Amino acid sequence: MAEPRAESEPLLGRFRGGSGGSSGDCPPGLLTCRSVQVGPDGVALQDLCINQAVVFIEDAIQYRSIYHRMDASAMRLYRWYYSKGCQRVLNFTIFLILALAFIETPSSFTRTADVRYRSLPWEPPCGLTEGVEALCLLVFLADVSVKGYLVGRAQFQKNRWLLAYLIGLIVSLVDWTVSLSFACQEPLRVRRLLRPFFLLQNSSMMKKTLKCIRWSLPEMASVGLLLTIHLCLFTMLGMLLFAVGEKDEEQDKERLAYFRNLPEALTSLLVLLTTANNPDVMIPAYSKNRAYAIFFIVFTLIGSLFLMNLLTAIVYNQFRGYLMKSLQTSLSRRRLGTRAAFEVLSSMAEKDRATSEAVGVNPQKLLQVLQRAELGSSHKQAIVEKVYSHGSTLLLADEFQKLFDEIDKTVIKEHPPRPQYQSPFLQSAQFLFGHCYFDYLGNLIALGNLVSICVFLVLDSDLPPEARDDFVLGILNCVFILYYLLELLLKVFALGLRGYLSYLSNVFDGLLTIVLLVLEISTLAMYGFPHPGWKPGKLGLLSLWDMTRLVSMLIVFRFLRIIPSVKPMAVVASTILGLIQNLRAFGGILVVVYYVFAIIGINLFRGVIVPPGNSRTVRIHPRMTSGLLPLPPSSSLSVLTTVHPLESIVAWSSRSPL
Repeated sequence: MAEPRAESEPLLGRFRGGSGGSSGDCPPGLLTCRSVQVGPDGVALQDLCINQAVVFIEDAIQYRSIYHRMDASAMRLYRWYYSKGCQRVLNFTIFLILALAFIETPSSFTRTADVRYRSLPWEPPCGLTEGVEALCLLVFLADVSVKGYLVGRAQFQKNRWLLAYLIGLIVSLVDWTVSLSFACQEPLRVRRLLRPFFLLQNSSMMKKTLKCIRWSLPEMASVGLLLTIHLCLFTMLGMLLFAVGEKDEEQDKERLAYFRNLPEALTSLLVLLTTANNPDVMIPAYSKNRAYAIFFIVFTLIGSLFLMNLLTAIVYNQFRGYLMKSLQTSLSRRRLGTRAAFEVLSSMAEKDRATSEAVGVNPQKLLQVLQRAELGSSHKQAIVEKVYSHGSTLLLADEFQKLFDEIDKTVIKEHPPRPQYQSPFLQSAQFLFGHCYFDYLGNLIALGNLVSICVFLVLDSDLPPEARDDFVLGILNCVFILYYLLELLLKVFALGLRGYLSYLSNVFDGLLTIVLLVLEISTLAMYGFPHPGWKPGKLGLLSLWDMTRLVSMLIVFRFLRIIPSVKPMAVVASTILGLIQNLRAFGGILVVVYYVFAIIGINLFRGVIVPPGNSRTVRIHPRMTSGLLPLPPSSSLSVLTTVHPLESIVAWSSRSPL
């Protein structure tokens, strides 16, 4: 917890003459709030202090460090830098520079990834991608310049990420200059390997994840050593156990498939550790003697069920401890920011304060701060209501801190009130169509539609497209879509338009209903109303069968509306969505790892993978038959074709045993 402690040193003792630090430790411009006077200059100073409190509150909300410049111009630049528009431009720039690898040579812009049929990819002219990259590097250069100015020279020199950011930009600019001097024909582009760093540097969660991985490596190395000993021991035992003698060499050749030599035996058991080749690896030996299965069972029990689970437990334990430290750090930063805002606002008290011990914040000043601060409307409203509840009394430090506990609370969104109807008949209809049982009826109808599609899929599975009759399915889909439209209109009638749109399930349901209605109207306009033997020719972009399939797929997708109605399913779905949001940092780490290895693959295997001449059929080398991209057995391949490594990362992840 060294970082929060370092941040808190200049704050706890300033203004009070405490031991937390001297006035020289305060951020620039902070001490001016103590000398607020009456008059035009005093109004300007009060406005400066209000802006300082606004910045501190925003830092506390976003868990940012308060170690930055606090003068008027620096605060304007600071708030502009962390505005949504500026951050979106920075995020788009990071995405753009990472996406350049798909356009640069070797390009991935082909109609198909099949090496037998794809044409030559489009090669961008020299200077096109380099120009886009130059714009991105200029944005990053402005980014690091702004950060360096805001945090100051001393803090910039202490921050390793910012120093690495600057060094990476310098290397990228030098490499970019070399690339232009060689007319884009240079054999190696070092700056490609540095591009993922820009993604890492811009994400605090990814930085913390990397730090946690670094902390976990020592304990993971001990389990890795046990796994290595386990593999080596069983490899030697396997080679001795399945060795073929002189007398039985012909009849037991099959046992040499996995234990032919030391590298192949080690590789076979390493794959068996992930159970990817189980039980294939034991079948040759098991067919000779069933007792040989004991060897593989013991190996799997020790390796997969004990050591691998121990490794998982270590990683979980390390990340749990890291999560607690991260939460403590975030809480310290929030309390530090709110305390700094309290100190600034309390220093603006009237000069005729009775005693120096009556330290507090004027609620009216806090309301001015809240009006300027970038804060969610619901949380801001909750804090404002609490401030009004204190009246005109000064807010003490503890009360000031507790006000911002509202930010961590989940706000329950209230739905707009339903429309009021005077007619008793309309009121009864509103009660009927706004009841939850009406939703259950809609779910039942959607289930019936799904069952009907499944029945026709089974009946038509063995029929060719020209022998299928879509008359009944077309009629059913038309009827169901009309019901979906009627259900949408009745819900809008019962809940009102705003009330209907306030439910995410209704928005999802309504959008799919509108799309289904448009597709059905287009189908009827082009092919007419369904009738027996309904098989018109293709008109427009899609054939009748294609449009029917598209409608059926949307109907199946619409059935997901049942999830909010079933509480266990809703809990599981919300948990999965929460996991996706919380695992964004880990997903970013995976993107960085795959990206780096793909770029390394481009440079390592350049010239090894050679495209064929003008022939569309290619042949592959026999020793490369176990490559990343499986090829059909009917193809005769002798020469490897160029495969973009960024395309192959999908194959790497999909073939992973995990």
